[in-house]
Amino acid sequence: MPFIKLQFKPGVNRDQTDYSNEGGWYECDKIRFRSGYPEKIGGWTKSSPTAFVGVCRQMWNWFTTYSDDFLALGTNERVYIEAGGVYYDITPFDTALVGSNTFAVINTQKLVTVTTTTALPAWLDTGETVLIAGFASALGGIPISELNGDRTITKTGANSFTFATTTAATSNASVSGAGYTVQTEIEPGYAIATGGYGWGVGAWGRDAWGTGTTGAPINLPQRDWWFDNFDNDLVMNIRNGAGYWWYRQAATDPAPSLAAHAVTLQAYATAEGKDPNAVPSKIMQLLVSQQDKHLIAFGAVPYGSTSTTDFDPLLIRWASQDSPGDWTPSAFSSAGDLRVSRGSRIIRGLPTRQEILIWTDTHLYTLQYLGTADVFGLQEYADNISVASPRCMASASNVVYWMGQDKFYAYTGRVETLPCTLRNHVFSNINFDQSDQIVCGTNEQWNEVWWFYPTADSDYNNAYVIYNHLEQIWYYGSIDRTAWLDTPLRHFPQAANTPITNGVAGSGYVYSHEDGLNDDAIALDSYIQSSPFDIGDGDNFMLIRRIIPDVSFDTSTATSPEATITVIPRNFPGGSAQSDAADSQRVIQTTANQYTDQVFMRARARQMAFKIRSTGLGVQWQLGAPRLDARQDGSR
Repeated sequence: MPFIKLQFKPGVNRDQTDYSNEGGWYECDKIRFRSGYPEKIGGWTKSSPTAFVGVCRQMWNWFTTYSDDFLALGTNERVYIEAGGVYYDITPFDTALVGSNTFAVINTQKLVTVTTTTALPAWLDTGETVLIAGFASALGGIPISELNGDRTITKTGANSFTFATTTAATSNASVSGAGYTVQTEIEPGYAIATGGYGWGVGAWGRDAWGTGTTGAPINLPQRDWWFDNFDNDLVMNIRNGAGYWWYRQAATDPAPSLAAHAVTLQAYATAEGKDPNAVPSKIMQLLVSQQDKHLIAFGAVPYGSTSTTDFDPLLIRWASQDSPGDWTPSAFSSAGDLRVSRGSRIIRGLPTRQEILIWTDTHLYTLQYLGTADVFGLQEYADNISVASPRCMASASNVVYWMGQDKFYAYTGRVETLPCTLRNHVFSNINFDQSDQIVCGTNEQWNEVWWFYPTADSDYNNAYVIYNHLEQIWYYGSIDRTAWLDTPLRHFPQAANTPITNGVAGSGYVYSHEDGLNDDAIALDSYIQSSPFDIGDGDNFMLIRRIIPDVSFDTSTATSPEATITVIPRNFPGGSAQSDAADSQRVIQTTANQYTDQVFMRARARQMAFKIRSTGLGVQWQLGAPRLDARQDGSR
């Protein structure tokens, strides 16, 4: 009997039973398809050996006129600028703790003890950063440069902390007064969304001891940031919070520093000679319309109000053209506003070629620059849609893709439901209580759109699904990523991991994907398994004698790269393969390397599935079309 050539349809299909998907792939992890054939996915390495603090939810990359290649990162605790592998903390500062603050040093010690008149914020803890100001002379021999500026503290009491110095004090000394100020960074946010009824995050004891609750539950959203650049500078905001501005100081500035902290948009407006009260005090998302240089707020406090309680989640406001500090509508300004009419809130604004797409929780709109007195025009594109999260959409090859509550969508000039062979597999296994974590990104090199999401048994992103828009196929796997940025200004896509252990956020890293073949220095476990397929006519038993593998190990860095090939025989779609070595219907594993021409085996069954897997360091494989040597062996 001639060899049986094994050729499978590209892509993975789990929306059918495994047997009805005969001739296709059913399970996988850390693989992709190239020209219709599966191969191991690219690895990743740390883009910087330095860790950041908190859970990163947003990244933004831009190039300045000073040839800076900046990467902004927003975590639940910090905001960073990364340049050359170094992280600069630019987290905005909050209100200064003014009063008769006391600073004291002890002879020979390299430590400053601070006692504040105003109680320190309850959230402020050891390891946080404060800004010290007011020193015009040394204190006990410790120079001004080690007193003023950012200081990492050790909290010692409700009104006291210490910080280390490089220089030891040469005498006992202390100073106090209102001119010596302590300013804390803005309060950290939550690493993940938390909901409940107060103490213990449950209903017990909310209204009275031992009773349930009649009040509304508490919703503590995860801290999200939005970033965009206005020329050299960075504009940002906390989702449904305040807006900020970071200056890229010029080389001619008195003290140019990448570690200069961001300031509020109100402070920026004041510095530009504009009305700070016109700046929206609460914003869902800030975005720069790069073609016409308008700074736009999606979801905002109306003009004329400075109270965050007046926040309108459907209001769109913009500053005057090329003047991001001027939010006052007038005959001499193009500042203005529009209001979306449908839905309960704006979820996201995403710029595309000639328009900005705006998602509410039920509709899709387009915002276009008109260049008239109206400035912008708003049109409704689609209704009765859904959106999984604020960051679940991305643009690839002039098509916008996004994840809904129960399906995937594509916008090509009109909204279409995206056919998906993994729809049930994905949407039946999502923790929608943590849906805000869902993030979408592109991998342009491989024509892929990625979605990272938390499975039903996880509170953190631990899985991904990929759509290859060139080959129009799907595949999936497991990985922990909280943010993704595919940028042409960096050699590789950038992604942040999930630095959470036992529910506590720690320090994380940014990884360069498609760099190398491993998980940093750990081997990747990569595999794909087919659905069962009939051998012969499906009625007779077939005896498998050998397999001719067709595996390429090109670009592997291992000295002897190899992969495990598994043949999984069975007799009926509902049957299972046997593990007894004495039974001919057993799972058979064999190793294939670059020199393997044939592998002898013995298995007897009506159907079988095929699997290839690698777990070694430095291994890269691509599967072609292996062949089976089988002959008819009776029927039952």
